[in-house]
Amino acid sequence: MKRVARRYRSLPIRSRLALLVAAAVAFAVAAVSVTCWFIVQGKLYDQVNADLKKLSQTQPYSQVVKLLGACPQTMTTDRSDQSGDSGLRTQTNYLQLVKADGTPCVSANSAGTVKVTDADKDVIEDAGDGVGSPIDPSALDGITRDGTDTNGNAVRVLTVPLVVESPASPPQLYPDTALQIAVPLKNTQSTLNDLALFLLLVSGIGVVGAGAAGLAVARAGLRPVDKLTDAVEHVARTEDLNIRIPVEDDAEDEVARLSRSFNSMTSALASSRELQQQLIADAGHELRTPLTSLRTNIELLTRSEETGRPIPEADRKALLASVTAQMTELAALIGDLQELARAEGQRGERVPVISLRDTVESALRRARLRGPELTITADLQPWFVRGEPAALERAVVNILDNAVKFSPDGGTIEVRLTDGTLTVRDHGPGIPVDELPHVFDRFWRSPSARALPGSGLGLSIVARTVQQAGGEVLLARADGGGTVATVRLPGAPTAPPEYP
Repeated sequence: MKRVARRYRSLPIRSRLALLVAAAVAFAVAAVSVTCWFIVQGKLYDQVNADLKKLSQTQPYSQVVKLLGACPQTMTTDRSDQSGDSGLRTQTNYLQLVKADGTPCVSANSAGTVKVTDADKDVIEDAGDGVGSPIDPSALDGITRDGTDTNGNAVRVLTVPLVVESPASPPQLYPDTALQIAVPLKNTQSTLNDLALFLLLVSGIGVVGAGAAGLAVARAGLRPVDKLTDAVEHVARTEDLNIRIPVEDDAEDEVARLSRSFNSMTSALASSRELQQQLIADAGHELRTPLTSLRTNIELLTRSEETGRPIPEADRKALLASVTAQMTELAALIGDLQELARAEGQRGERVPVISLRDTVESALRRARLRGPELTITADLQPWFVRGEPAALERAVVNILDNAVKFSPDGGTIEVRLTDGTLTVRDHGPGIPVDELPHVFDRFWRSPSARALPGSGLGLSIVARTVQQAGGEVLLARADGGGTVATVRLPGAPTAPPEYP
C-alpha cells in the first residue's frame, strides 16, 4: 500500500488528476450499474413470482385426488381440464406435490422433478392439518425460492399449502401436502447476464472516456502551470528576472493568482537587484575618493621615511589629520552601508514598544555635542511607538546632524514632538525646490553640500527606518528660510500594559 502511495505521489499532477477523475467516474458508474442490475433483477423476479402465483390457483378436487392416489409414482394426468391455465399443459414448467416427509409426487406434464428442501417441509408443518376447515386461499402465501431440478437446472420455486376444491364444499386445506410449481430461470439469468455484460461494457467505455477527458482537462487546466514552470526554470538557468507570465486581467482563478504573484516576485527581485547593483556602484564611487586621498597621503609619509627627507612638521601634522579624517569618513560610510544593507528579515519578529520622547532626548544630547555653538530648543510630548530603539535614534540623529550641519553659527534649531509628529527646523539656507525630490535617494548630495562631510546615506537611512516603523518622513522649505523635517509615527500618548 505504501509503495502504491509513493508511486502515485511520484506521478505528474496531470496524471494524478486523470486517475482521480477516472476513479471517481468508475465509482459512480459502478454504483449506477450495480443499482440498475439489482433493480432489473428485482423486477424480473417479481414477474416470475407473479407468474407462479397465477399457476398456483386452486386445483380441481378430482385431479388432486388422482395425483395423491398415485403418489409417489409419476402421474400421466392430462391437466387439460383445469380452468383455462394452458401454462400447466406445457413441459417448460414444473408441477408436483410434496408430502410431509418430503416425498415428491410429480405430474407427467412437469418438465422435471424439483429438489425438495427443508423450507418446503416447513410450509406443510406451518399450515397445520386443516381437515374439513374452510380457509381463505389468499391467506396461505407459502414461500418463493431459488432451487434446482434433479438435472441441476436453476428454477424458481413456489411452495404453498395444498388447497383443494370439493364439488360440495368451499376450498379446503389438504393435510400434510404442499403444491410446488416452478419455472426455469434460464431466460431470466440469460437476460441478467446480458445486462451485466452491457453495463460492464458501458462502464468500461465510460471510465476510459472519463480518464481521457480528465487528462485533456488536466492538460488544459495546467497549461498555465507549465508556463510558470518554464519561467521558473528559465530564471534558475539564466537568472533573468525580466521574464513575465501573461495573465488575463479578468482572470481570478488560483493559477492566475499564482502567475500574478510570480510576476510580482520577479519584479521585486529585479528591483532589488537593480538597487543592489546601484548601491554597489554608488558605494564604489563614494569609497574611491577617500581611499585615493588616503593612499596618496600614506604614500607621501612612506616616501618621506624611505628617502630620509623629513616632511615639515606642519605638513606632517596636516597629513596625519587628513588621514584621521578620511579614516573617520570611511568608518561612517561603512556603518551607513551596513545599516542600509541589513535585511528586514534579520530584525526581531516582535517589535518592542519604546518611548519616542526618550529616543529624541537621547539624540538631542548627541546633537548638542556636535553643535555646541548652536541653540537647540525642544518641546517634547509623550508618545509611544513600536520600533527598534537604536534604529529610530539613529534616524533622529541623522535629521539633527543635517540641521546642525546647515545651521549658521549661533543659529537655532527647533525640535517639537506633538501627537506622534516630530518636526526639526533649522534656519540655514534651505533646500532648493528642484532638489527636494532627491533628498532621500542613496548617495545623493546637494551640490552645495558636497564639500561638507557626509556620505549621502543619512536621509536614506531615515526614510527606510521610518517606513519600517509604519510612518512617513518629509523634508520641505520652511517659511522664513531654512528647512523643516517632519516625521509622523503611529502610536499612542500612553504606554501599553506590556511597556517597558
